[in-house]
Amino acid sequence: MKEVVILSGKGGTGKTSIVGSFATLAQSKVMADCDVDAADLYLLLHPQVRHEEEFWSGKTALIHKDLCTSCGLCEEVCRFGAIKDFEVDPISCEGCGFCFQVCPEKAISMKDNMAGHLFISDTRYGPLIHARLGIAEENSGKLIALVRSNAREMARKGNLDYILIDGPPGIGCPVISSLSGVNLSLIVTEPTLSGMHDLDRILGVCHHFGVLPLVCINKYDLNLENSQEIERYCGQMGVKVISRIPFDNVVTEALIAEVPVVEYSGDDVSRQIELLWGKVLKKLQDENRA
Repeated sequence: MKEVVILSGKGGTGKTSIVGSFATLAQSKVMADCDVDAADLYLLLHPQVRHEEEFWSGKTALIHKDLCTSCGLCEEVCRFGAIKDFEVDPISCEGCGFCFQVCPEKAISMKDNMAGHLFISDTRYGPLIHARLGIAEENSGKLIALVRSNAREMARKGNLDYILIDGPPGIGCPVISSLSGVNLSLIVTEPTLSGMHDLDRILGVCHHFGVLPLVCINKYDLNLENSQEIERYCGQMGVKVISRIPFDNVVTEALIAEVPVVEYSGDDVSRQIELLWGKVLKKLQDENRA
């Protein structure tokens, strides 16, 4: 079983479109949408949910009015301004428990948060594990770990060869949770200044965790000079640029039609994505032989 995570240093580079196309091309796989803050892979794969469970994580303070003497100490010590008029704002509360510790009347308790939902679904491309984090909830790293553990268990039970992970953008905790322990990371970037800057950051994270990175430049022909600069930089870093996908409105048309672009059209974009998956597959096989 090999795990491949598709990442981007910033949002909007097209990684979910590529993952959706990989789901069409790959055999013997399970898909995992680890972008739990803004999960949208389901828009392309149209899953049928067969199991749903609640995700409980974190704490929120609760003031019991029958015990409270209105001394105001909790409001005074709360650094997040979450307590006003002896009511707790659940969005502002960070769950630190300081008010719980200092309340002289023991009128405050810390209640568990129902922070989101985990889904196990079937698609015509194979099984999909995905999740939805609640509004203003945290601990997305824990929810991603839960998504990945379920994907691994399903792959083991089904004797599947690959786990395709649609990772979150950025370099924070959700990315680390999606990246750790995978066999290969495919970084999708674009030839913009922000794309080049964030590529540098995400490559640093991959190197820190010892994960092999490969780079795909999406919409490379929008700025050929920047694309060449990305290639020069990756060459200096010893990272391979394995694909250059041109800009084409057909990708947007496929998104509107809610199907992976390789199914929607057989144009150059689809051919490049097919070649990209072939190169990823070959790299995984080479790593396995090594």
